[in-house]
Amino acid sequence: MSVDVYWRIAMEGDAPALRLGDITRGGFGPYLPGALGPGLRGGEPDGHGPLDYMAEVARATEGAGFVGGLMPSFPVTDDPWAAAATLSGETSAYRFMIAFQPGFLHPVQAARMSASLQAATGGRVVYNIISGGGGPQQLWWGDKVHHDDRYARTSEFLDVLKGVWNGPYDHEGRFYRVAGAALPPDLREQPFPEVYFSGSSPAAIAAAGRHADYYLSWLEPFDALAEKFALVREHCDTPPKFAVRVDVLARETEEEAWEEIREGWARAGDAERTPDASESVGWQRGRSFTAGAVDYRDLEVQPGVWGGFNRLRPGPLFGLVGDYHQVAERLDELIGLGVDAFILAGVPHLEEARRIGRHVLPLLKGNKS
Repeated sequence: MSVDVYWRIAMEGDAPALRLGDITRGGFGPYLPGALGPGLRGGEPDGHGPLDYMAEVARATEGAGFVGGLMPSFPVTDDPWAAAATLSGETSAYRFMIAFQPGFLHPVQAARMSASLQAATGGRVVYNIISGGGGPQQLWWGDKVHHDDRYARTSEFLDVLKGVWNGPYDHEGRFYRVAGAALPPDLREQPFPEVYFSGSSPAAIAAAGRHADYYLSWLEPFDALAEKFALVREHCDTPPKFAVRVDVLARETEEEAWEEIREGWARAGDAERTPDASESVGWQRGRSFTAGAVDYRDLEVQPGVWGGFNRLRPGPLFGLVGDYHQVAERLDELIGLGVDAFILAGVPHLEEARRIGRHVLPLLKGNKS
C-alpha cells in the first residue's frame, strides 16, 4: 500500500531548534538581530518575510518527497487561503491542505474560492476542516456558538458547499439559506477537495462520519488511537480513511534524540507552551494520558511515543522520538492500525523536513507501493 505523507508549514514562525524554543525565523515576531524574516542585518530589516520562509519550506518538502503541506490557521498567522495561492507558484505538484473553520466563511463564498484555487493550481487544494476548540481563541474570531452547535454548523456548511459545487442548489437550514446557488461551469468542473476532518467529541465524530474523506486525529497512545478509529467506524455508513498529525524528532542515534528532549526540557521547565483549550475534547484526552507525570521521561507513554512536545513548542502533546529506524517503525505500526495519511512536523520545519525526507520516509515499509 501507499500512504500520503504531508508536512506542516510553520506559518506562525519557527525556532532554530526544538530545544531552543524562541521563534527567530518566519512569523510576525519583532525585528531582532540575527533573526530571519523578520530580522535585522546591519540594523535594517532583512526583507525576508513570513511568506519567504514558508516558500522555502514548501520547496524543501516537495523535494524531500512529501505530497503537500498543512497550512494552519491561528490569530498569529497569515491567512492560509491567501498563503496557499501565493505559494502554489513555488511548487509543481505540491498539495495545500488549508485549515479553516467553516463558521467564518459563507459556504457559497468558500465554494467560489476553493474552485478558483483548484483551477489556478491544477487541483491541489485539500481541506482541513476544524470547528474550533472554544475558549478565548474562539472569541478572538468573534464566534460564540457552543461546542456541539459548531459541529452542527460545520456539517450544514459542508452540505451547502457540496450542493453549490454541483448546483444549482436550494437550501433553507438552521445556519444557512441559499436559492439557486451554483458555480460557473468552468469552476463546477474542478475536482472537489479532499476533506480532512478533525475533532474527538461525539458531535465531531458524527459529523466526520457524514463528510470526511480522512478522519484526522492528533497522535495518542496507539491503543487509544485504535479505539478512536473503531468508534469512528461505528458511526459511519461508509468509513473514512484515517490520518494522524505527528511531531517527529529523529536522529542518527536514540541517545541524540533524547538529548535534544532533555536539553529542551531543562530550558523550558514544566510550563506548557500551548494554552489550555478547555472545550477541546482532543486536548483533554491528550492531557489524561500524561496525568501525574513529573520528569520528562515519565511522559514517554510507550516506547518512542512522548507526550511532552507541548512543553517545548505550541501545539499537540504527542510525537515520536528515536533514531531513524525506530521512528519509521512506529509510523509503520500506525499504518498497521489503519492510518492512510500522516501530517508530520518537526522544529525547525525546514531542516527537519529534509532530515525526515532523507532518513525516515525511505524506511517506511508501509509506504511501498
